Amino acid sequence: MKSTEMNAHATFDANEMIDSYVADVAVRLPRAQRNDVAFELRALLHEELQAKAEDGGRVVDAAMALEFLRAFGQPAEVAARYRPALTIVDPADGRTFLVWSVVGLAVIWGLGLLELLQRGAQDGWGWGRMLTLLGQWLGGTVVSSLWWPGVLVTGFAMAAASRRRRSRTSNWTPRPEHRIAGGRIAMTMGVVGMLCGMALLIEPRWILDIVWGGNAAPAAYTALTYTDTFVHGPAFVLLALIAVNVPLYITVMAQGRWSPRLRRIETVLGLITCAAMVWAIVDGPIFLSTHSDGTAKTLMGLIVAYVLLHHAIVAYRRVRPTPKTQALR
Repeated sequence: MKSTEMNAHATFDANEMIDSYVADVAVRLPRAQRNDVAFELRALLHEELQAKAEDGGRVVDAAMALEFLRAFGQPAEVAARYRPALTIVDPADGRTFLVWSVVGLAVIWGLGLLELLQRGAQDGWGWGRMLTLLGQWLGGTVVSSLWWPGVLVTGFAMAAASRRRRSRTSNWTPRPEHRIAGGRIAMTMGVVGMLCGMALLIEPRWILDIVWGGNAAPAAYTALTYTDTFVHGPAFVLLALIAVNVPLYITVMAQGRWSPRLRRIETVLGLITCAAMVWAIVDGPIFLSTHSDGTAKTLMGLIVAYVLLHHAIVAYRRVRPTPKTQALR
């Protein structure tokens, strides 16, 4: 079992293991202190690991580094040493709990207020009516929304208890920064999806020919007919951008990992593709059919939101070990 585990981490050297461990710790910290702590922690780990190797008369290797890091503690527990503790739930979950509480309450209150504003617009406005609606919002939405923090407290407490039980029996596992999420299978599926998307951009009506053998109703063909504005504008740009992504993904699959340069190229292409989709949404109808046009624009909007959210999360979670004085320059 131990031999199998070491073979699974054979591609790591000691420095990569420390970098992976530091990233797992630092990503749990507030953004303002993340890089400074990462710089300090990485230096500390290198120093203590080297001292351990010298005391044992050994050369630092991956096996020693993995044993040392696991003995140092779980990343969540180490992060808690650097972060001010919140006593509502487990200190390691305090900040996440607070964010979820605020976001959840804001959504509940906002939806309740929107409903009351719609009712006010229908019934007419006046000071008496506004005070009545405000009282209904405070009593019916704000007070009753307190169930949300209660649910979060229960959920986070259960998660913390489960994590503490696992920490006694499980070991930390390093994760390479430039690994392929989902492996080559996910990348292959992504390439297939891009090729299908290119086929749809060129001619979406081929789906009807495949499903109905060319015998679909004329209205169905009309529903999947692009407008000239879309064909001679955003469609060509989107087709070119997707076509550029295909060799990029194939290169990553061949290498077995993302390189920093390929990751930057992917980010730039993703943002440009989002801009092209926004252009397609606002430029005019995509399909001749109003229903098909609305569906296509909704799907594009969801894709844009997902891609932007993904890049925002990646940027937020990025760790660059830097001393605090240098980070402020």
